[in-house]
Amino acid sequence: MTKLCEGRVAVITGAGRGIGREHALMLAEQGARVIVNDLGGDEAGHGADLTPAQEVVAEIEAMGGEAAVNGANVADFDAAGEMVQQAIDTWGRIDILINNAGVGRGYGNLVDAHLEDIEKTIDTNIKAAIYAARAVLPGMVQRQNGHIINIGSMAGLYPLASSLYGATKGAMHVLSMDLRLELQGTGVRVTEICPGRVSTEFYDAALDDPEIIKSKKNSGIEEVTSEDISQAVIYALNASQHVNINRIELQPTEQTYG
Repeated sequence: MTKLCEGRVAVITGAGRGIGREHALMLAEQGARVIVNDLGGDEAGHGADLTPAQEVVAEIEAMGGEAAVNGANVADFDAAGEMVQQAIDTWGRIDILINNAGVGRGYGNLVDAHLEDIEKTIDTNIKAAIYAARAVLPGMVQRQNGHIINIGSMAGLYPLASSLYGATKGAMHVLSMDLRLELQGTGVRVTEICPGRVSTEFYDAALDDPEIIKSKKNSGIEEVTSEDISQAVIYALNASQHVNINRIELQPTEQTYG
């Protein structure tokens, strides 16, 4: 039986952990060859174990798949281009880009946010997605085929008491919609995946106060999992070529907005 992504090449940003890791493993299971991008993911220390990105590649290779690590900071324009060139040099093209890299630094009130957290969140959540898309699009447009999947958030669609994070995910939402307009007639598809609460290490990385982290994580809600989000990605990829899944919103049954 032919697998969904048999022979296709995927680049996934922020793929060393959490949701990105699940994307990489699931696409590899479906036959894709995967560039596993994770900041510094190719630089294990002397005598250290594998980096998370290297572990993902090892898992993929153990299942008989093909993968390679990329440790570039895709919030840098040239580095994003080099990441794409690595995929082209290795496998000839890119069929799928998953803009998954994201952080939530400065997640609380903007009035309390530090400059370094503001810049990191903007760089990772907006610039990296734009730079990666800019790097893959010429080849996709030339071939009249390709799929960009942007991992957004319900925070980019509905009010949330986190204006910085919401603003960056709102930018991802508009980027997705406007790319759809720009790419009409090229055969290139664009999908935005917007999760609500997800069971990941997001709050551990986004917040510093242990008590606030504990309160955020102990919501009593059965949260969406990384696998649930990757299943939504597979659904979008599996649509017939003449069908574009514009946006998927998914959230825990016991969570809602508005």
